[in-house]
Amino acid sequence: MKWSFSLGKVSGIDIRIHLTFFLIVALGALQWGGPHGPAGAVFGALLMLLLFACVVLHELGHSLVAQAFGIPVREIVLLPLGGVAVLGRNPDRPSHELLIAAAGPAVNVVVAAALLAVLGPQAVLAGLDARGTVAGSLPAPALETLLVWLLEANVTLVLFNLIPAFPLDGGRMLRAVLAMLAGQARATRVAATIGQLFAVAFGVLGILSGNFLLVLVAVFIFFGAGFEGLHAQAKSVLGTKLVGDAYNKYALTLSPADRLSRVVDYILTSYQPDFAVVHGGRLLGVITRDDVLRALASDPEDGYVTTVMNRDVVRVDASLSLADVQQVMAEHGTRLVAVFRGETFLGLVSREDIAEALTVCAFVQRQQRLRQAAQAA
Repeated sequence: MKWSFSLGKVSGIDIRIHLTFFLIVALGALQWGGPHGPAGAVFGALLMLLLFACVVLHELGHSLVAQAFGIPVREIVLLPLGGVAVLGRNPDRPSHELLIAAAGPAVNVVVAAALLAVLGPQAVLAGLDARGTVAGSLPAPALETLLVWLLEANVTLVLFNLIPAFPLDGGRMLRAVLAMLAGQARATRVAATIGQLFAVAFGVLGILSGNFLLVLVAVFIFFGAGFEGLHAQAKSVLGTKLVGDAYNKYALTLSPADRLSRVVDYILTSYQPDFAVVHGGRLLGVITRDDVLRALASDPEDGYVTTVMNRDVVRVDASLSLADVQQVMAEHGTRLVAVFRGETFLGLVSREDIAEALTVCAFVQRQQRLRQAAQAA
């Protein structure tokens, strides 16, 4: 993710922090520094950092369980509104999604239980009472205060994430249960609709109460649920189309003897952005328009395509659906794959090709439904 940097890796998962995250740290320092001076500012900043450490543990809960089911996890990114674990693909089984979604809140339950054991119930109640004695006041910085706030934050994380509003953890757990009963596509539509209804309720409540943060959460849930619904619809459409039927059978190809000037001519006359370099029917590599532009910035047009082409090309079988190919692209972080039938190279398919196929197939399916509805009427 742009504007983020790595803090290190855990179990091969890159932990990244977005630069905007430091706005929250600064806000904590200002909030506590006002009434309590420099010591309060340090306390506030430390509290924010520890709160987000709990968020990292939450996301690691999701990520480690996902890895246990063979799902690659690219990274965890810390943002001002929380953390995001970026999975290489969605779980194949509803039971796996249920366990992955439940793992995050479960980690916070363990953390909260540990803090409660350290503090004891009486200290927790006393700390909460101290916060409520003077409206808008903040207690003096102390270790016990820090632990009470962390305990409350972990309990809040559990309760908030268990709300059955997709794409929160509770919403994902709801989808997993529904998928066991009604199938993945229908479960996603229902869960997304429920998530958006929750979002509208949160938005109205936030506006009426003047709670700007709740309005932001409502916006996040509404659009997140909508995106997941569209993604499920796209997967359903693409699942009916094989990649072996979608590649460009008339695409121009290159030979190892071709020079960059030939590629430039092809790009200008065909508007084709990607080219396979083929010799004797065997795929040697792939060269893209961006590869050519980078090469021309330093080399003349008489250079050979073999000096620029990418030899490490992800292969997919022609029998895979476009939905499966899209998943392969996500797992490998590539926009382009080579389609084979056995050992025979057929052609290239890009992310843009899949998007175009989705547009056409979705339109065709929609027209078919309209005709069927008209005939039924």
